[in-house]
Amino acid sequence: MLQLETVLRDRSPLDSEQLRRIRELTSDWQLLADLSFADLVLWVPLRKDLKSWPSGYVAVSHIRPTTAATVFPQDVIGDEISWGARPRIDQALSNAEIIRDAEPEKFGEIFIKEETVPVIFNDQVIAVISRHRNAELMRQPSRLELNYREVAHIVYRMVAQGTFPYTEHSELFDPAVRVGDGLIRLDINGSIIYASPNAKSAFNRMGLAGELEGKILGEVARNVSLIKRDAHEEAIEVSLSGKSLRRVEIENAGGTIDLLALPLLDGGDRIGAIVLLQNVTELRRRERELVTKDATIREIHHRVKNNLQTVSALLRLQSRRIEDPAASAALNEAVRRIASIALVHETLSSSAEASVAFDDVLDRLVAHALDLSPRMGELQISRTGALGSLDPRIATPLSLVVTELIHNALEHGLAESGTNLTIEVSRLDSAIQIVIFDDGVGLPEGFTIVESANLGLQIVRTLTENELKGTINLVRTKRGTEAQLNFPI
Repeated sequence: MLQLETVLRDRSPLDSEQLRRIRELTSDWQLLADLSFADLVLWVPLRKDLKSWPSGYVAVSHIRPTTAATVFPQDVIGDEISWGARPRIDQALSNAEIIRDAEPEKFGEIFIKEETVPVIFNDQVIAVISRHRNAELMRQPSRLELNYREVAHIVYRMVAQGTFPYTEHSELFDPAVRVGDGLIRLDINGSIIYASPNAKSAFNRMGLAGELEGKILGEVARNVSLIKRDAHEEAIEVSLSGKSLRRVEIENAGGTIDLLALPLLDGGDRIGAIVLLQNVTELRRRERELVTKDATIREIHHRVKNNLQTVSALLRLQSRRIEDPAASAALNEAVRRIASIALVHETLSSSAEASVAFDDVLDRLVAHALDLSPRMGELQISRTGALGSLDPRIATPLSLVVTELIHNALEHGLAESGTNLTIEVSRLDSAIQIVIFDDGVGLPEGFTIVESANLGLQIVRTLTENELKGTINLVRTKRGTEAQLNFPI
């Protein structure tokens, strides 16, 4: 649907509250279309101000029924009609009353019956609904169709009285429940006076034997539900009494049913209710599988982290037994690299999300690197920018790359001189850039990362090109050394 503001710009004086009411109506009116087996078009009067007489109307919304074939192959949103072109719309607007019993008119190859309903808000007609049905399909209605139409007439009266759409708990309509999935009609006492075939099937699958009609819906739901007799049991009965707008689920070994109770009103009096229901057994089963899967994945990350920490501990023990300083240093570097990978898995194991909050990981990598530096008290490390959440396939190699670049700067650039290490990160729509700068001794003349024999820098280059599909450059500046990492996301 086009934005209301776009369709109505310079055409109608509706204020923000009236526009909100129209949005609420059009978000819920699939129910109206399905109950009345009709296409619905919403017309807003065209006028300069609320006191002036309208020159015509513009169609701001159009919906087709899922219970019958549409009578309009093309949308009519944005179409304008002049005053007098559709007398029934004019009459509904002028008299603030529903116009029915019109003679069918031929539209293409079929005869269409049109009815119009004023949309009342704060005692004012702000729009008109035109309802269009195939007259040929109305001649021999089934019991289901008769009940749907009777309910539709009541709901249209509520629209004309300003009591539909419901102003309270509108969030209960999300996700939407369709009329065709199952409908139960209640009298004023909560007793079932009609249940559609799909509604009966849903309760039969939950083990209910016999007919639904004549029974109290709340008692039926209580009896089939697995919920034991406690305070919640009474809540089910109250929720399904039809006295107010409520949504509830009932579940047993046979399945799960989602029920939405909608009170039917006539003026200020409640005259009954309808309950829309949907079998959500498969949906809930998949949700439980996803929860189990997520918990399993987090447990795997936790165990990987523990195993990596075990490997780190073994390498540290081994390094203490080695007398060769170079070999001991190599093992300690391996411990550091394993720790950066373990940090990513630790983050994933403690998060409900399937992504890594990399800014937290980066801060911990920086703190860990600073703790290991012999010049810890003299150095200052700062970070600007944010990366947000990253896919683990990016976060793991990136943590290694950043760790190596930071340690390279601390061990070589800032080993003897310089005191500042700056990390600048930026994230665009399709790329990430990380710049690590130190004001130390700088790179030697003729240095290139490709020809460098430094193992850490070779790891950086391999991971950047192969895993991140990016580029890494180390350049000498007047102030020191700058590592520039760029890769797409």
